[in-house]
Amino acid sequence: TFYSELPYQRASSNSQLGRESGRGQVTQADGKTFEQLRQECLQKKKLFEDPDFPACDSSLYFSQSVPINFEWKRPRELCENPEFIVGGADRTDICQGALGDCWLLAAIASLTLHKETLARVVPNDQGFDRSYAGIFHFQFWQHNRWLDVVVDDRLPAVRNRLVLLHSASNNEFWSALLEKAYAKLNGSYESLKGGSTLEAMEDFTGGVGETYETKSAPTDLFNIMKKAYDRGSMMGCSIDITSSAESEAQTASGLVKGHAYSITGLEEVNYRGKKVKLIRIRNPWGQVEWNGAWSDESREWNVIDSSEKQRILQNSMDDGEFWMEFEDFKANYDKIEICNLTPDSLTDDTKRKWEVNMFEGNWIRGSTAGGCRNFIDTFWTNPQFKLTLLHADDNNDKCSVVIALMQKNRRALRKEGLDMQTIGFALYEVRETTGKETILHATYNFFRYNGSKARSKTYINVREISERFTLPPGNYLLVPTTFQPHDEADFIIRIFSEKAAGTMYDIYVWEYCLSISISFKQIGKMSSYELRIALKAAGMHLNTKLLQLLGLRFADENYDIDFDDYLTCIVRLENMFRVFQALDKSKTGQVNMNILQV
Repeated sequence: TFYSELPYQRASSNSQLGRESGRGQVTQADGKTFEQLRQECLQKKKLFEDPDFPACDSSLYFSQSVPINFEWKRPRELCENPEFIVGGADRTDICQGALGDCWLLAAIASLTLHKETLARVVPNDQGFDRSYAGIFHFQFWQHNRWLDVVVDDRLPAVRNRLVLLHSASNNEFWSALLEKAYAKLNGSYESLKGGSTLEAMEDFTGGVGETYETKSAPTDLFNIMKKAYDRGSMMGCSIDITSSAESEAQTASGLVKGHAYSITGLEEVNYRGKKVKLIRIRNPWGQVEWNGAWSDESREWNVIDSSEKQRILQNSMDDGEFWMEFEDFKANYDKIEICNLTPDSLTDDTKRKWEVNMFEGNWIRGSTAGGCRNFIDTFWTNPQFKLTLLHADDNNDKCSVVIALMQKNRRALRKEGLDMQTIGFALYEVRETTGKETILHATYNFFRYNGSKARSKTYINVREISERFTLPPGNYLLVPTTFQPHDEADFIIRIFSEKAAGTMYDIYVWEYCLSISISFKQIGKMSSYELRIALKAAGMHLNTKLLQLLGLRFADENYDIDFDDYLTCIVRLENMFRVFQALDKSKTGQVNMNILQV
């Protein structure tokens, strides 16, 4: 049997390290903390100017000249009495400007609903009081560590008005400065154009995301979302587009296609003798609302109890936020994104505790960028990880596991012409009984004749894809891939598994070794993807990083290594092994060398 792969799908444009004492990792090039930089500015009586993200055009755009004559202005140049936060950070503080980053704004609106999370992302040790020095800082989760990002408060303005993200109050600046810090993290403001709300939600929480399609969602979707909301999860939604012409097109009912909304509430009300499920949604524009049933001025509100109406509506106005019936929501919206602060079950009444593992890897052309299962000749060369599920969940005979594959730094790499790769993963069952120390040797034929036990629903060009699986205890092989072979990227994998009572570990993961017979494509040459096996046949066992470097050094543009280059590689490696063994007199596997010995 030959198993084919799912077709790939492209996304629409809108689709840990520990923190000591609550502080994130320093990111300034000079290694100085926010507090050190602020104290220096206060002592010198100078306002901070960020050398890492200067007030210039390149911080705004990288692919075009700046279309508007921006001026960089500090808050005190824009109003008389600027404040960092006015009366508490609120979702109405987020109004979209000229940048197409509604996905980010929808996530910020959701962030304001979770005060503890907000206080971590937006530290409260700053403002325009005596400690003001033109410097602010924000904290974001990136690739399993928290980063402290410092910015100065020079903001792009036109005619003394902010033209990007801003608050409805003209003297409030936390949201505009947060957007600037996130732009710095990703290289420029332009890098924030288009994205998934889940991406920003995860960067605000370190959580794990899940996506539901409303037209094929579980029948208890409202309960799933209500439990997620009550548990503090962040949620967003959007309407799909079929062409770029539909992007941000307004429908007759007041909804916007290809546009990211945040979900800010769920309720059930008594309406004419029956329970009606309602959902509250916010447009980050701060305007343009649903005009159908249960909209701000609709007659449905006149039928329910007045105190209930007052509690739910809360003096609603034309602020971009509106209620609609859940069935109307499912009929009009296509996608729901939920970011769980922990991967607790969305369907059970009780919280679960999870064991979390994180691993990093790379897809390198010529060695470990094998592409998806459609490309059977190179698929086996992808990075592989072994996953052992030892114990079933409580009151169940299977194991719950969430697998999240995230590609690193792609948004920041846009200025170099690199965008999101199209990624996915497959999970194969491995029949082995000798325990976790066994290293299984997969073969070309293994993947040819064995179908995946589970896999990502589709290949898609987003930063992270995640799937929740329920699997029987056993051994599995996890293969993360790009859709096309030779596509390069760095990635991390996060694996969450429920921890059974009385056990130390539920899940073991380690990088997986490979082995197949070499098949030469033409006389005198072999594929660089087969270098691992050729060296192993010569008695040389190298790790993946060294194999990647050798592939880049000796392979040609067609990812082939000719016989002469292979011999050169072998001779150099033999000399290196000989020198190392001579220096490693105590046989510890480690040596110290000076510059002459190197």
